Amino acid sequence: MAGGLFALLDDVAVLAKAAAASVDDVAAASGRASAKAAGVIVDDTAVTPRYVQGLEPARELPIIKKIAIGSLRNKLLFILPAALLLSQFLPWALTPLLMLGGTYLCFEGVEKIWERVSGHAEGAADQAHEEGKVANEDDITSSAIRTDFILSAEIMVISLNEVASEPFVSRAVILALVAVGITVLVYGVVGLIVKMDDVGLHLSQRESGFARTVGNGLVKGMPGLLSTLSVVGVAAMIWVGGHILLVGFDELGFTAPYDLVHHAEVAVKDATGALGGILGWITNTIGSALLGLIVGAIVVAVVSVFHRSKGTETETEAAASH
Repeated sequence: MAGGLFALLDDVAVLAKAAAASVDDVAAASGRASAKAAGVIVDDTAVTPRYVQGLEPARELPIIKKIAIGSLRNKLLFILPAALLLSQFLPWALTPLLMLGGTYLCFEGVEKIWERVSGHAEGAADQAHEEGKVANEDDITSSAIRTDFILSAEIMVISLNEVASEPFVSRAVILALVAVGITVLVYGVVGLIVKMDDVGLHLSQRESGFARTVGNGLVKGMPGLLSTLSVVGVAAMIWVGGHILLVGFDELGFTAPYDLVHHAEVAVKDATGALGGILGWITNTIGSALLGLIVGAIVVAVVSVFHRSKGTETETEAAASH
């Protein structure tokens, strides 16, 4: 009897060790999957603060909370099931879909550069200001969640590619952990960023000279930080989108762009010794960004021509109606 009990305890111990190892494997895979999507995570973190710029401070965190809930809902209820079904039944479709999202990121990044260079963004903002238009919180939230949906889809599909060889249930658990973990990370950092000026203002009113110095530094530095994040966000869109396209083209058999960038990366690594890893990565990033700029510029040009043609048709129809 005692022998049977000890055997049972041994079996339980073996199962417990197996379960612990499985948990460790899932956690490690979740970490690898999240790391692969780091570029898009930076992009998501850099893009979101602009949606609450100019709002009442008391409304900043509630709106970020709404965006975070919408982001998590998108990931868990829509993107995760779709990604799992595709990986199970149509795995060949993942690369084209990922490239479609990468093209959108390139387009959005280049469009923002074009708006800044051409002055269209400032003109639209001035017109809205003159007309007394105030952004509605629901509109802000909806716009942010739409942009986040694209970025979230990229994060989930990139993560899925990293764990595609795992069993179906493990894939589901890993992606769910990635979805929750990344959402908490991104919007926790975003909330910290947008409230940093309030923290600085509070510190600037303290009696301690050191606290006042830190507080004044935060208040003065936040506009520059937000501007820097805006630039980083645009750069990350183009770089991440270009890299997705670079790898996607290679997987689909069009290997020339990937080979060119890869050979340049290897040459830089071999020529720079101890700094080879960093400089090689920078080379790869520059190559990806150049591809992203080219593709984004092409899409922006096509969209601009389409909008102009639609505008011309509208004006023609209006003239004919008179």
